[in-house]
Amino acid sequence: MIHRLEALREHLRFFWMLFIRLPELFTERREFMRQFADVGVRSLSTTVTAGIFTGAIMALQFHLQLKDFGAESVLGGLNTSGTIREVGPILIAFMLAGKVGAFTSAELGTMKVTDQIQAVRCLGLDPISFFVVPRFWAVALNSILLLVFGLVISVLGGMIAVWMVADINPDQYLLMVERFATSESIFLAVSKSVIFGLLMGHICCANGYWTEGGTQGVGLAVKKTAVQSMVAIVLADFFISWIVEIIVRSGDFL
Repeated sequence: MIHRLEALREHLRFFWMLFIRLPELFTERREFMRQFADVGVRSLSTTVTAGIFTGAIMALQFHLQLKDFGAESVLGGLNTSGTIREVGPILIAFMLAGKVGAFTSAELGTMKVTDQIQAVRCLGLDPISFFVVPRFWAVALNSILLLVFGLVISVLGGMIAVWMVADINPDQYLLMVERFATSESIFLAVSKSVIFGLLMGHICCANGYWTEGGTQGVGLAVKKTAVQSMVAIVLADFFISWIVEIIVRSGDFL
């Protein structure tokens, strides 16, 4: 238990250090832009695939339930609301954590065990500012944008799926979206995207930078990144949903 609390404290300290170094992106803007472009290109296909099939699966499942009650007219609204509020963010975040997070962690871990980070330090440069800060913000900002984009794509995926399988007109599908996909749903989806993006960026960079023990250490860092990202995303999903529910019930929402 004490070990876990110490690890949590180190993660919080590392995250705060990366967060307050945001202005350093202007110094290392070339490295940041390169990382931002690499992460975006590398993750776009995964985001599109995850978004389309997440929306499609949810739409088909909702359709199976609603058709027995003759309530197919509300399919588009219910599916869109459910997907962007809960299922979409967490599934897309899992896929991004497995791809972007693992890659970044392995990249930083390899730099650490091959003494590239130490070589930069010997040159009088700060390896955290030079290597970690640009990657952290590149992964975090890209993940936020990709999550939001993936949720938009999931609406399209659901619409296409029920059009092909259930012969529901796209106009009919979109008719109830505005009624069910309220400002609360959009706020919740964006909030989760921001938190998930920051968590993924932090966890992959922290584990990569802390890598020790050669190639085995790199493998362990990637494993830690995958496990910790998924646990952190699930816990964050619960607490965000809980907090927003409290705010809505109190009547202080948008």
